[in-house]
Parts: sequence; C-alpha cells; structure tokens
Amino acid sequence: MEENHKPATSSSFKKGDDKEESSEVEKPEKETKSEQSQSQDIDDKEKEERAGIKHTLQKSYDDIETFLSKLESDAEAPDIPDFVHKYVDLVEKKLSKHEPLFHDDGSFLKVVDQISRLYKHLSDSDKAPLINRIGQIQQQAMCYLEDEFRSLLEEPDLKQEVVADQHGEDQSTLDQSKEESNFSGYSYQVIPKLNKIAKEMIFGGYESECCEAYMVTRRNIIDETLNKLGYEKISIDEAQKMQWEALEKNIPPWIKAFKQCTKFYFSNECRLVETVFSGYPSLSTNLFSNIVRGVFLQLLNFVEAVATIKRSTEKLFKFLDIYDTLRDNLSSLDGVLPKWAEELRNEMTTTRCRIGEMAIFIFCDLENAIKSDTEKTPVPGGAVHPLTRYTMNYLKYACDEYKETIEKVFKDHSKIERANSTNKPRSYEGDSEKNKYDDENQSPFVGQVLRILDLLDSALEAKSKLYKDIALSCIFMMNNGRYMLQKIKSSAEIHQAMKDTWCRKTSSDLRNYHQTYKRETWMKLLGCLNVEGLNVNGKVVKPVLKERFKSFNAMFDDIHRTQSLWVVNDKQLQSELRVSISAIVIPAYRSFLARFSGYLDPGRQTEKYIKFQPEDIETFIDDLFDGNSGSMSRKKP
Repeated sequence: MEENHKPATSSSFKKGDDKEESSEVEKPEKETKSEQSQSQDIDDKEKEERAGIKHTLQKSYDDIETFLSKLESDAEAPDIPDFVHKYVDLVEKKLSKHEPLFHDDGSFLKVVDQISRLYKHLSDSDKAPLINRIGQIQQQAMCYLEDEFRSLLEEPDLKQEVVADQHGEDQSTLDQSKEESNFSGYSYQVIPKLNKIAKEMIFGGYESECCEAYMVTRRNIIDETLNKLGYEKISIDEAQKMQWEALEKNIPPWIKAFKQCTKFYFSNECRLVETVFSGYPSLSTNLFSNIVRGVFLQLLNFVEAVATIKRSTEKLFKFLDIYDTLRDNLSSLDGVLPKWAEELRNEMTTTRCRIGEMAIFIFCDLENAIKSDTEKTPVPGGAVHPLTRYTMNYLKYACDEYKETIEKVFKDHSKIERANSTNKPRSYEGDSEKNKYDDENQSPFVGQVLRILDLLDSALEAKSKLYKDIALSCIFMMNNGRYMLQKIKSSAEIHQAMKDTWCRKTSSDLRNYHQTYKRETWMKLLGCLNVEGLNVNGKVVKPVLKERFKSFNAMFDDIHRTQSLWVVNDKQLQSELRVSISAIVIPAYRSFLARFSGYLDPGRQTEKYIKFQPEDIETFIDDLFDGNSGSMSRKKP
C-alpha cells in the first residue's frame, strides 16, 4: 500500500510536465481556430443581415414612394401604414451599423431623400412619436452626409497631370492647365457625388451645415495651396516688427499667389461652386463671394502691411512690383467677379493707389537722400563721388526696368508727387524763365528726374569747393558730370525721355570745366616759356633763360607728381584730357627748346637746365590721372 503512495520520480514529473506543457501549447491554437471560425460565422451573418436589410430597403422603396406620392398630392394625410414603421426600423438599423453608406448606385441618397420627404410631409400630422423618430434618423443621416461631403472636399486629386507634349501645347498652356487642374482638382466621379449630397442636404433643411462645411473646407484648401507657393499671412503688426530683408522675401511669393488667384484659382473656384451647387445660383454666388472675399482681403492686407513700414529708397522697386501686380491683374477679375464684387474692386483700387503714393514718396525721397549727404571730406583724387554713383545707378535702374510703371504712377498720382519736395527748379534753356520741370508736354516723372539731377548737380558743386586746388575741383566736376552723362546716354529709356536738353547743358558745363582746368594748370606752366624779357638789346639774357627753364622744370615736376595721383576713370575723358594737354604744352615747349637751347653751354649746363625733351613731356603727360604716384624714372637719359 505504501508503495502505491510513493512520490513520483523526477522522470515521471518531467513526463507529466511535458504533457501539460504540450496541452497548454495546443489549447490556444484550438481556441484561436475556434475564435476565427466564430468570427467568420459572425461576419457571414452580418453580411447576410446587411444584404437582407438592403434587399428589404430596396423592396420597401417602391411602397414608400407610393405613400409619399399620396402625401404630396392629397390635401388630407392618409393613415400611416405598417410598412412605414418597418421602413423606419430598417433605416435606423442601417445607420446604427456605422458602415460605409455610399455606393455607386446611390441607394443611400435615395433613402435619405425619402426620410426627408417623410419628415416634411408628416410634420403636421398627429403622429408625434413617429415624426420625432424620423427627425432623429434624418439628423443622423445628415451628419453622415456632412462628414462624407467634407471628406470628399478635403481630398482633391492633386496628382492630376496634364500631358501636353503629344498634343502640341506650349509650355505656358501646359503650366496654366496644371494650375487649373491642381487647384480645383476633383475627379469626374467626385463632383457628381458632391452635387448630390449638397442637393440632399439643402432639401432636407441642412443648407447652413452644407454651406459651412463647403466654405471652411475650400478656404482651408486655398490657404494650403497658397502656402505651397511660399505665401504666408503677415499682419500689419508683424510687418512693422520685421526687418526689411525678411519682409522683402515674402513679396515674390505674394506676387505669385495674387497672380494665380486672379488668373486661375478664383475662376476655378467659381466653376466648382456653381457645379457643386447647381440649381442654387443665389447660394453658389454667396458661397463664392464669401470664399473669395476672405482670400482676396487677406492678400490685400499683406499689401497694406507692407505700405505701413518705414520708407527708404531701396524699397521702391518692390513697391513698384506690387503696384504692377495690382494694376495688371485688375482686368483679370472683371470676368470672374460679378457685380456684387464691386466692393472688392474698390478695395483693390484703393490699395493700389496707396502703394502708388508710397512709391512716389519713396522716389521723391531720393531728393532728401541727396540733401542729407553732408560729408565734408573730399573724395581723393577728384574721383566720382559715391552719391553720384548711387543716384545715377538708381535712376538708370528705375528707368530701364520700371519707367512705364513709374510714369503710370506719377500720372495717376501727380497731385501728391511734390508733397515732400521744396527744391526750386532751374532753367535748362539759357535765360528763359519758363519752368521746364512743369512743361505741360513733359511727364511728371521726367520732371522729377530733372529735379533730382539738378539737386545732385548743386550738391556736387558744393562738394567741389572742398578742394583747395581749383584744378582738382574741375577734375572732380568733370568726373561726376561725365559719369552722369554716360549713365543718361546708356539708358535708352531715360535718354529718350530727357530729349537731349539736359545732356546738352551738361556737355557745355563739362567743356567749361575743362577750359578752367587747363587755364589753372597748363596755361600757368606755359607762362614759364614766355619769351618776354629774354631779349635785351637783341641779346638773350642767360640768367633769365636759365630761370625760365628752371621754373618750367620745377612746375612740370610738381604737376606730374600731383596730378598722377588724381583720378579720371572714364577712359575717353582721360584720353581727351591728355590729348588736349599735349596739344598745348608739347608744341610750345618744343618751339621754346629749339629757339633757346643753343644759348646754354653744352655739357653740364645743358643737363642742369634742360631736364625734359618733348618726348619726355609726352610720356609724363600719359602718367596723369591714373591715381598712381608720379615718377620721373622713365625720363630718357
């Protein structure tokens, strides 16, 4: 008996454990298969049940339709048959499944339509419980429709591509087609669904929910599309806090966004809303108005924000870019915006005028920039002043790239063009008292350019007086005058507008400065070669002759050393100066040398007093105006 109760050996425990473990492993597999089988059975039952519901709904549809026809035609509501209650039960059960409700056959929309009609025609009956139940079912169905409506709207087919190469369209047409396709972007299958849902929701009394879903979703899509173009919303407060460099980077994306909206997006949006809400012209118009108005004013607000920043001359061209964009795309709106959008057109015109006024103020501020340059240190070597370079390059760029736009701005806003300027004009026709700036045949813009040039010229004259050497001040005025003249002549736009009047006056001034320079420098040098006082009683007075040669050598050496440091960057002017100097100095020196060199004793005396040959003079004259230290090292032995 005791043997029967012996503890099991380790091997027996192991075997038992193995069996138990094996059983535990196999059991879940069996349970899994059982669960899968049960789940499959449930799925099959649900499928059968859904199929049954669908079959029953389809079977009941005709009965309900017949009943609705009686409701719509009879003055008195007939008794409600039992199949109506059963039909409501089936619809409620269908909705409670939370299944995909939409099928290509449109059966669900037909059901919703019947529920809406039942609710509408039974609302005056005494069947309150049934009416309330139908109303709840309709509300649930409309929630499904709204979700589906929003879901379809939120997923435009942005992957649509337009293949144009095989059809021969050019690149611009291809780009335009892509823009139109990518923005409205819904497939031909989606648009009819959106239309049917919209009609059903409106018929069921859920117009506001439908419109709200459409407006919010489409506005978000437009914002997302504009964001992909690089455009960002910037408020006036944000713009005023931003550095110009940061704000400036947002202008090109804004221009692109504005052009795309006015040329493509708005027209596409108009076609889309008219298609989705076909049959409801007033509703589609209001929706389009609200959507476009929001986007349009958002774009104009960016311009208003830019217009509030502090003015400075370097910002002019971005303002003109904005002005161009607003002006050029106004006509694009005429075909899109109906009469109710007159307000938006007025907003756009007002904004454009404000930008135009700012552009004029900025351009006229160039006068203030010239006036405020009070630097008292003369430019080394009489070179072109930085103010001259800045002003002339500014004017040239403005005329070459923006003349048509600026002319338009000044013409449209001529009443305020001189608001910030008190400069008195000068006449460009001798002693004529006629104000050439206000010539009725001259555009306001050209008049403003002439004022700026006149002011610059006056500023340069004042700066020329900073040079103690009159000759150097003449070089300074020649350098700057020639630079201004070359900039005017190199710009066909501004040169044509100026009609040579200013150019002739400036060329005359340059000749006068040239003559003054020669008189102050080289005519004084030629005074050393004056023969007066050299002959006394028919004989050459050697001490006087020696002094003349000595004075000439010292003065020429000083001129060479000094004026080699002076700067004339314009090669033509540099050459003209050297040629004119050589023309008056070398013949006079050669003649003096030939006439009087023989009176000096050969050898040491000749070497001491005749330091230069005519060829040396010509060589050293070619050293002038290079901005380099003068050296006599090239003198011939």
